[in-house]
Formats: sequence, C-alpha cells, structure tokens
Amino acid sequence: MAEEVQNFKVTIDGITVEVAPGTTILNAARQIGGDIVPPAMCYYSKLEGTGGKCRTCLVKVSKGSEKDPRPMPKLVASCRTTVMDGMEVLNITSPEVVDARKAVVEMLLINHPLDCPVCDQAGECKLQDLSYEHGADKTRYEFERRTFERIDIGEKIQLHMNRCILCYRCVYVANQLTNKREHGVLFRGDHAEISTYIHEALDHDFIGNVIDVCPVGALTDKTFRFKNRVWFTKPVNAHRDCPKCSGKVTLWYKGPDVIRVTGRKDEHNEVEDFICDTCRFETKRTDDWNLEEPTKISDQSVISSNHYLRFDPPSVIKDNPVLKEANVEQLARSEKLK
Repeated sequence: MAEEVQNFKVTIDGITVEVAPGTTILNAARQIGGDIVPPAMCYYSKLEGTGGKCRTCLVKVSKGSEKDPRPMPKLVASCRTTVMDGMEVLNITSPEVVDARKAVVEMLLINHPLDCPVCDQAGECKLQDLSYEHGADKTRYEFERRTFERIDIGEKIQLHMNRCILCYRCVYVANQLTNKREHGVLFRGDHAEISTYIHEALDHDFIGNVIDVCPVGALTDKTFRFKNRVWFTKPVNAHRDCPKCSGKVTLWYKGPDVIRVTGRKDEHNEVEDFICDTCRFETKRTDDWNLEEPTKISDQSVISSNHYLRFDPPSVIKDNPVLKEANVEQLARSEKLK
C-alpha cells in the first residue's frame, strides 16, 4: 500500500492553504487566487525549466517553517522557491516587496519602449499591467536605449527585439516542442538578444507557439499584425480534427471574418494545449471549425468591453422605421446638392 503524502501548510498574506511537497510559492498562491498571486513574466508552467529570469514574482518569507522559523534574509523568487511546512510569506502586504517590484519594473522598462498605442500586444500585455500598477512616472536612466531592426525569424513570425525582456520562453518552446533549435540568446550582458543567424529559419510545425508564450509584443503574428485592436474582436472557442495537435483553439472574429487563431489560454494567461501552425495560420474560415462557445474573458480585461456571452448578441441600435425614413429623405436632399 502506497504511503500517504503529507501536505504542507503555507500562509500567504494571512491566507493558509495546503499544498503538496515540492510546490512553489507561486503555484501555492495561484491555488488561493486573487490579488495575492505574484505576477510572473518568465515562468510558464507548461514549459520545463522556466522561471527565475524576470524577478517580478519576488516575495518575502517571514517564517521559513515550523522546524526552522527564521525568516529568509532576502526576497526570493516565488516561482523558484518551494514551500516548507508552516512557511509564512508576505506579498502585497509587504512594503519591501512592493518597492522591490517597482524597481524590477523600472529595470524592465529601461529598454522596453511603452509604445502600447502601436503594439499588437496591447490589451493582452502583462508588462502593460505591471507598468500601470508598479511603474514610475519617469525613468532615471540617462543613457541611449538599445534599438534593433525588426526581423522575420519565421515565414509568419516577426521579432521586434526593442520590446523583448529576455524571458527565454520562446527559447524553451523551440527546445521542447520542436526537433531542432535554430534560435536562442546571442551575446551576453546588455548586448544579449533573442535572434537567429538565418532569417526565416524557424519553420517547424509548432514554432508558432512562440507568439502565444511571449508576454510582450516582441514576437507577433504577421498575418494579424496591424489588422485590428484585440478589444474590437470577439474570441470564440472552437475545435477541429487535426492530425498534428489537439485542434482546440480560440478564434478571434472581426465581424464574420476570423482574423486570428491562438491557443486557448487559462486564467494565468498560459495556453492549455500547444497548437500546430496549420491550425494557427492556414485555417481561418469558419467552416474549417466546429464552434463551441464564446471564450470566457475576465471582467478586468479590456477585451471584455466589447465581448458577449452568446452567439446572437442583440443589435446595438434598435430598428427604428421613423428614423430610417428620415435618413432616406435626408440622403435624397443631399444628392440634389452634389
């Protein structure tokens, strides 16, 4: 008979939860949910080895465990630190953590331009949220920012390194979902960049997933680029019989047209299943898919402002025969003046 595993009790911002041994503080907080969940720009639960790069998930361990109650001397990355029985953690209730997170955001924004009005990631960008919540109104950085030319690292994938925060997610995707790796981190220090020595070299069937995992607007879908703002589109869950992947996706509609296809994402903005490039780029007609239901969108998301919960939303303007007749008369008078 298998020995029963004893769960650990951990308290985060005064809320206690029981988790399995080996669980990180971040995932323990995610089990509680709400505002006490630390932000994470580099950690991705679907990819092995991620985390520990961006430092936005820093927390304070005020009590190590029941056996050793001493606090940890420094703030720790919650995505890399596993819980101990009786551990107590401070996140948003610690001024030290809030100040550290503000400093991390300032560091991330040293080279990342806040060009949200012209960025396709606007409305879905976690760095945009962090900048609003923890960013300063000005930077202390006095030197020239790094600038790069846009390059095509795949037939339908464009890389804009100006926006990259070196989270390494796309590198892990190439390593773990494909049979070959043709891009990665070149150079070191402040010269480090994500790139490939040969343009348009990324041609694997699953390489389009680098777009879904990118937390900022560094990697974008060229077939969707500048076509529309995400809050003017309507996401719908759909599926198809695909021999390469699960075929479960989110279709983004503008009127009757499918203008983008992405993997379905959970509450932590992580894809539930990675999808192939055929589903992502080649099947953008409604009759290619079996529609399920409108995608559930958080009320805090800007996408929810134009969202609906059923496929036949009511008309924005009610049918008004009197107004229609008046418009026809006005048009007739205008035609005479031409």
